[in-house]
Formats: sequence, structure tokens, C-alpha cells
Amino acid sequence: MNEKKLYRSSRNKVICGVCGGLGEYLGVDPTIVRLLFVLFGATGTGMLAYFIAAVIMPLDDNNMYYDA
Repeated sequence: MNEKKLYRSSRNKVICGVCGGLGEYLGVDPTIVRLLFVLFGATGTGMLAYFIAAVIMPLDDNNMYYDA
């Protein structure tokens, strides 16, 4: 059985790869996840959640080097 794990993305990375990792995990475009974080970031909650996730989520080293 192939178990999905949540990682920070090393391919779809803008700041720390949290939104890219969530997008890959959920199967949606990471841009949508980034827009949601921007909306929640206006209240401060999204920024706090982003930085907590950046500390807690491990980096996906499997996709570190890829052919674009």
C-alpha cells in the first residue's frame, strides 16, 4: 500500500515549500493553497500557521534534483 505523507516541497517552493507540499499532498495547484494562505495571513493566523508548519513539516529530499 502506498501511504501519502505530508512534506515541504523542494520543487514547488517559494519561501519554505509549505504551500507546495500541501498542494502536492491534496492534489491541487499550489497557487490555490498560496492564495488561501495570503487570505488567512491578513488576520495573522495564516502567517502563524505557515511558520509553525515550516518548522514541523520535514523537507521532501526525494525531489531535490529533477529535470524541468
